[in-house]
Amino acid sequence: MSNDDYTLAELCITASAEVWRDDGEVLATGIGVIPRLAASLAKASFNQDLMMTDGEAYLVTEPVPPGPRNGYEIQVEAWMPYRRVFENLWSGKRHAMVGPTQIDRYGQANISCIGDYASPKAMLLGVRGFPGNTIHHPNSFFIPNHGVRVFVEKCDMVSSVGNDPAAWGPGMRRDFVDLRRVVSNLGVFDFQGPDGSMRLISVHPESSVDEVRENTGFELTVADDCGVTAVPTSDQLQLIRETLDPNNQRANVFPS
Repeated sequence: MSNDDYTLAELCITASAEVWRDDGEVLATGIGVIPRLAASLAKASFNQDLMMTDGEAYLVTEPVPPGPRNGYEIQVEAWMPYRRVFENLWSGKRHAMVGPTQIDRYGQANISCIGDYASPKAMLLGVRGFPGNTIHHPNSFFIPNHGVRVFVEKCDMVSSVGNDPAAWGPGMRRDFVDLRRVVSNLGVFDFQGPDGSMRLISVHPESSVDEVRENTGFELTVADDCGVTAVPTSDQLQLIRETLDPNNQRANVFPS
């Protein structure tokens, strides 16, 4: 299997998996197909200490493939009902990768509404667990549609805490906010820019720095050593295609 024969979804899976590389034993939560498969790849390859659930009530020893089970039997490690997830959340022993509708330069994210909050154009999910997640444990983001309506100067509604200095009063601490990475269909970003702002650290092989800038609704910092996102290895492709996602659920993320 040639590692030149990969899809954008597979590239995003391998790039996203890197957010959990050095985490050790934390609960890896990937919301959505790409983040879920990314967490699965991390656990199945370079961080076997990651904790994962079946999405229902058990910790599992190996990632559960998304889609039809087709006779697959979950490999149970321990009982973990929903309430026990909060023990990991509150203690910081969780790293979630989520998909916001909007995100700004300081990592404030929106999943609540589009437009003025008093009279929105569209209502979305609410804030869900975003506020608590962003002050208790590390968070990363996956965004499949990088554009100026998603990467915005200011979120219409701030659903999760970020690094914006203007949002923090005098003497307030923001060092417990731990935003790690953003992976989009164009590149990979961290929050090591000025005042904890977003910074481009790699562009995907079919993209460019100029394209990323054109599709970002705020002035973007670019790392001095910004490079090209590493493409999936042949071993990673085999693991994704044959073991982690045999039902090819990833193909639905970027339909051709």
